Amino acid sequence: MNSKNILDKYEADIVKVKAKVVEKDKIIKSLEDQNFELNYFNIEGNEDALGYFEAFGYDTEKLIPAIRDGLYSMNDYEGDEHPIVPYVSMTDSKLLINKVRILNHKWIIANFTDGKHWGEILVSYSIDENNDLKYKLVEYLMYPILN
Repeated sequence: MNSKNILDKYEADIVKVKAKVVEKDKIIKSLEDQNFELNYFNIEGNEDALGYFEAFGYDTEKLIPAIRDGLYSMNDYEGDEHPIVPYVSMTDSKLLINKVRILNHKWIIANFTDGKHWGEILVSYSIDENNDLKYKLVEYLMYPILN
């Protein structure tokens, strides 16, 4: 009798664990789908954009961080005017680029803040004949502060 109770308990536990595994597999699949969608506009998953650079002989594993770092390096500026963000800080803090996403081989989107005010910029970029990165502001916005 005791052995049967133990086997029944193990079988019940196995059923519970299998149900949890099925549930977790569904969650994993959903997260994988969501991750795929979130990374759609991202150079690291864009074979055409990567191929563009590779066709010119660039090592994309070095180039992509350099593109990103070039934009972040603009945060090291003197005075009130940021080199690419067309606003000045309205607080005692400097205006800084926070987050950068390289969309493809031509465009970058980034956000910026002075700690209180937030905005976004769309930037085009290119590599000149001297292999220097050039950035150009295409569009920008500042979010209104809602009280």
